[in-house]
Amino acid sequence: MSAVTLPLPAIEAGAPYPLGASYDGNGTNFAVFSAHAVKIELCFFDPAGRHEIARVPLPECTNEVWHGYLPGVHAGALYGYRAYGPYRPEEGHRFNPNKLLLDPYARQLHGHVRWTDALYAYRFHSPRADLSFDRRDSAPAMPKAVVTDTSFNWHDDRAPNVPWEKTVIYETHVRGMTMRAEAVHPRQRGTFAGLADPFVIDHLTRLGVTAVELLPVHAYLQDRRLVAMGLSNYWGYNTLSYFAPEPRYLSDGSPNEMRHAVRQLHAAGIEVILDVVYNHTCEESELGPTISLRGLDNASYYRLQAGNHRHLVNDTGCGNTLNMSHPRVIQMVMDSLRYWVQEFHVDGFRFDLGSTLGREHYGFDPGSGFFDALLQDPVLARVKLISEPWDIGPGGYQVGNHPAGIAEWNDRFRDDVRSFWKGDSGMRGPLAGRLLGSPDLFNHHRRRAWSSVNFVTAHDGFTLQDLVSYSRKRNEANGEHNRDGSDHNRSFNWGHEGPSDDPAIVAVRERVKRAMLMTLLFANGTPMLLGGDEFGRTQDGNNNPYCQDNELSWFDWTLADGEAGRSLTDFVRRCIALRHAHASLRSARFLAAGGKTLHGVPDIGWFDETGAEMTPERWHFAEGRLLALRRIAPDRAGGRICATLLLLNAFSEDREFQLPAPAMSWRTAIDAAEGQRPPQQPQDNRIIVAAHSAVLLVTDHAFD
Repeated sequence: MSAVTLPLPAIEAGAPYPLGASYDGNGTNFAVFSAHAVKIELCFFDPAGRHEIARVPLPECTNEVWHGYLPGVHAGALYGYRAYGPYRPEEGHRFNPNKLLLDPYARQLHGHVRWTDALYAYRFHSPRADLSFDRRDSAPAMPKAVVTDTSFNWHDDRAPNVPWEKTVIYETHVRGMTMRAEAVHPRQRGTFAGLADPFVIDHLTRLGVTAVELLPVHAYLQDRRLVAMGLSNYWGYNTLSYFAPEPRYLSDGSPNEMRHAVRQLHAAGIEVILDVVYNHTCEESELGPTISLRGLDNASYYRLQAGNHRHLVNDTGCGNTLNMSHPRVIQMVMDSLRYWVQEFHVDGFRFDLGSTLGREHYGFDPGSGFFDALLQDPVLARVKLISEPWDIGPGGYQVGNHPAGIAEWNDRFRDDVRSFWKGDSGMRGPLAGRLLGSPDLFNHHRRRAWSSVNFVTAHDGFTLQDLVSYSRKRNEANGEHNRDGSDHNRSFNWGHEGPSDDPAIVAVRERVKRAMLMTLLFANGTPMLLGGDEFGRTQDGNNNPYCQDNELSWFDWTLADGEAGRSLTDFVRRCIALRHAHASLRSARFLAAGGKTLHGVPDIGWFDETGAEMTPERWHFAEGRLLALRRIAPDRAGGRICATLLLLNAFSEDREFQLPAPAMSWRTAIDAAEGQRPPQQPQDNRIIVAAHSAVLLVTDHAFD
């Protein structure tokens, strides 16, 4: 059966909701929003997507939604839109019916963008720039939307529903994780099928992580600049479609491959969190291409500069900013989020540049329309919500200021942990707050400690191995003369820039890596581990490999098979197991010194190496680099009281710690210097902690 019956039957009025192409088995309803268009045409293409085979105007417009129903249009049909209206850039309008437009609600794409000047609504080389008008047809260079049938047998799939306080996130990239994985079938490497491979799932389950956070999987555009340089947009923060999976991540071309991967991860008890980019689109500035939203209704979808509607507001650094004050834009984002939860069973979202989503015309507002819509939605209320709480616009740094119910990436944790272990002065006080879930930032409006998503490394920046191997970034491969990426990494090479064979340097690097991992995994809050850090993945000092879709970014699994990689992976596994086993290392609530769970002993206590409690004078001693944190918490499920003592030594020499009173039957659970010295256990209430190292002591008590 042909997906499109020709000649087309008479188009019917159809319905204005739901938006997008909705297939009912007999035909398809099409609905698209445009407040300022005067006509919208629906165009169909041959199965190869090369030739337009039919065109029909949408017959009705209800509440600024253009719609129509066509019998005989089935799943698999390829289509796009053409929008008619004023071309007056100075008023914010950029309609050009010569440009084929991708449906904002397209659920599957056929083909990809082929860069040509015809993609621009204006004559690309005209001296009048975007005030000129281009009459070439862009359809041959455009991907086409596909009418889809979303039916899928989930086989009793059940969400793991891991509580926030037990969550351990593993940030990874669908393509990069398996491109070099020899255990994965070659055709499936770099795809969702590869992510669902037993090799990957076994690695994640052995590690003990409870969620994978995937860099953007929405279909995205390869930047023309990068393509011309022989590079590519590897990370994917350049969204082309908010409803369609990236075609390169589907080995068989079907979105069901992603559904299968989610189902397999769920069966292993692992949640799936998507990194999503609703702050901007791939259409760049006003000088960018006309792909979708710009051609449908530029003045509604994007924020325009006040008093100069020709130009777009650029709070994102990507040329445009979605207008999250417009109800139809909020609707599009909310429909997209619900779609991924309901149709793909994802368990949460991480919002790229989340401050942008909370912007009204007057600036960031935790009570913005989008946040209000998000937090009251009955579908989204049951999934995990995480914000990257900054953008580059005025007042864009909003860590700790998002509404209750949304967790936030905490870059203060990253910076303070790096600085402490680097040996910077004056870091004991800042580190103390980070270890307790950053109550200075998040302990308000009844928020919980899990609101702080703690990380030492992430996709944006050095890997853990590079953090201890490079004092300066090495981004020359990006073609920007090493000007891109942060210059303030708080990294240190420990004696040699780059890889080293010096046993002393290697030993220090390994201790510092393990100490930082312990700090991350034993801090209250939600830990996020960068994928590959568990076995020493390196990017050769590149701290911004967004355009490196090659072995620089792909996981080198041979490192995981080496002695050092196996040892570090096992160390991370044991740290995560300890976190799961000891309630004091993952308290959902902000701990207070006034609480006394165990025989009158405060639930939290801070001490120096003498076992004495920290005083204001000790906290303000800038050269102090030794610190002990005792935490006590009930584990009612196990019928016991958990007490842990975390000892930190950021000095360049071994130091003895006198353990604080009262004396307890402490035992060493894990030591960052293990393998480099004989196993250490407390003797006479004392223990030696190696230089640049950490030790976790534990003890258990039954409930009285």
